[in-house]
Amino acid sequence: MTVLWLVLAIAAEAGWALSMKASAGFTRHGWTAATVVLYILSLVFLNYATRKMDIGAGYAIWAGTGVALIAIGGMVWFHEPMTLAKGVSIGLIVIGIAGLNLATGGH
Repeated sequence: MTVLWLVLAIAAEAGWALSMKASAGFTRHGWTAATVVLYILSLVFLNYATRKMDIGAGYAIWAGTGVALIAIGGMVWFHEPMTLAKGVSIGLIVIGIAGLNLATGGH
């Protein structure tokens, strides 16, 4: 269940950030509501995930994976440019997440 909670927390984190962008400065009320709900769900799911895993690893995996997904989502849905620096940075995040997972014995 720990991995499921963490996956749900990551999905909700990416969802709230992308919803916030879609809300156009909180002027689109549906997207604004989605932002708030997904933000709260992200924290609730992260809380459940970190009950049985190290907080340092759980938070880093949640934040790092969320950052990578948000960057990719920005490129896909908001047509933000993909640059070499972005690609390398996302790759480094993925390597860091894998390293943390290995260092903590996996989940």
